[in-house]
Formats: sequence, C-alpha cells, structure tokens
Amino acid sequence: MTVHSGRPRSRRERPAKPALTRAGIVTVAVGITRAEGLQRVTMRRLAQELDTGPASLYVYIRDTAELHAAVLDELLGVVDLGPARQEGDWRERLEAVLTSYTMVLFEYPGLAQSALVTHPSGEHYLTLIEALLALLDEGGVPPAQAAWGVDLLLQYATATAAEQVSRDHAADAEEEWNALTRALRGASGRTHPHIAALAGELLSGEPEHRLSWGFRVLIDGIARTPTPGATPSP
Repeated sequence: MTVHSGRPRSRRERPAKPALTRAGIVTVAVGITRAEGLQRVTMRRLAQELDTGPASLYVYIRDTAELHAAVLDELLGVVDLGPARQEGDWRERLEAVLTSYTMVLFEYPGLAQSALVTHPSGEHYLTLIEALLALLDEGGVPPAQAAWGVDLLLQYATATAAEQVSRDHAADAEEEWNALTRALRGASGRTHPHIAALAGELLSGEPEHRLSWGFRVLIDGIARTPTPGATPSP
C-alpha cells in the first residue's frame, strides 16, 4: 500500500506549464469563440484557461480589441477562396468568395459586430484581400477602384451579417419586424405615396437574395465608377 505523506507538492514537482506564446493564446481564444461565442473571450477568461495571470497575456496581446482581431483573422482561414482559382465569370466567383466570408460571420454570433470595428491584419485577412483584388483585376477593374472597392464590399458583407445576427438573437426581433410591417403596409397613400406603392417590395426578398443582389450592385458600380480625381476610362 502506498503511503502518502500528506505534505503539499512543491512547485518543482509540478509539471511545467507550456510557455506562453501569441499563437497559443489565440488558439485558446478561438476555441472559446467556437464553443461559447466571442463575447466570452476576455483576458481574464483566457488567463484562467492558460493558468496564468491576465498581466502575463499583455506581453503578447495589447488589449481585447487586438485579441478579437486575431481571432477574426484565424477564423477567416475557413473562407472558401476556391472560386478565385477557378474559371468562369469573374463577377460570380467574386460574389461566391464574398458570400463565404459573410457565412463565416453568420456562424459565430458576436464576430460580425466585432468585425465592424476590428481591423485584422493577419495572414488570412491578407490572403482574402489578395483573392478579391485578383478577381477585380481579372475583370479589368482599374487598380484604384479595386482598392477602394474591396473595402466597400467587405463593409457591406460585414454590416449585413451583423444586422442579421443581431436580429436573429434579439428577444423582440419578431415583434419589431411585425411593427415595421404594419407601419409600411399601413402608410397613407396621401402622405407617403411611394411607401404605399412599394410596401410589398420593401418587405420582399429572402436575405440570401438581397445579399446577392447587393453584391452585384456594388461590383458593377465599382467597375464603372472612377475614384475622385481619376481620369474616366474612354
């Protein structure tokens, strides 16, 4: 029979903790995001998971905003960039990549809202930007318009995802939608003639169809609209 002395184990006898690294911290943060959502990813929670103090994390991550940007960049690694390397209409392939990006934001509630104010700068984000620029270049879009256009396309995708996720998780979302429906359909033709005439159209369309239509509008506009100061194409 083994006899235990009852004395506490010394620190030297405990297994050594893995050394902290930025990559390791981000990996744990991504795991929490997938399991519980981005709102649970805090420095304090990470410190608990990594068995360390929050102050130790600030050596590798400046603040929560930088942490969320790193998590976003890591999750962008699952965006499907395959269409960028395939053949076919460049507009359709560009829309496919942008739709995949939007679906990633849909999958992780909280990520879309964070992406509105967070600016990732990691490898996955750069790879996404490169793919979008390559497709715009393939379509003959002038460089300046392509550069500004990528920002506009991602803003639209991110804002759409943030709005939809917020609506899906709002306790009174159905009540708000019903109130809007009643207001639009009940608008007076005398005081609001355009709303009265188009109430059905204002409320029509599945979210995926509106998203696709919005991408096509933006892509066509980016291709045809010079940036300020640029010489219009003949």
